[in-house]
Parts: sequence; structure tokens; C-alpha cells
Amino acid sequence: MLNVLSIIIGVILLVVTLVALIPFLGWLNWLGLLIGAVGLLFGALSKNKAGLIINLVLMAIAAFRLFLGGGIL
Repeated sequence: MLNVLSIIIGVILLVVTLVALIPFLGWLNWLGLLIGAVGLLFGALSKNKAGLIINLVLMAIAAFRLFLGGGIL
């Protein structure tokens, strides 16, 4: 059950991350990192690790985008 919840949170994170790739919406990556942390927590508590990996990869993409934009853009 926790893995399904983590995957659902990962899908929400995917949508937020894709929208945050638009210029001047990079601040959404901060929100994405918070959402991803919640999904990462649920993924770590579940037996199956698919949700954990999805959230970890999407958080890495959001963090890299923040790094490229200087943390703001």
C-alpha cells in the first residue's frame, strides 16, 4: 500500500517537475523537492522499492534544474 502511495506521489512530482522546466517557473522545483521527500519517505517504508526509485530520480532532476538556474530560476 505504501508503495502505491509513493508511486502516486511520484506521478504528481513528475507533473510538477515537467511544469518547472518552463523558464521562470523554476521555483516549482523547490515544491517538487518537498513533494519528493514525502514520496521518498513512503517509498523507503514499503517493501517494494519502485516508488522510492521514481521519487529519487525525479528529485535528482529537480535538484539539477535548481543547480543550473542558481536556485531561483
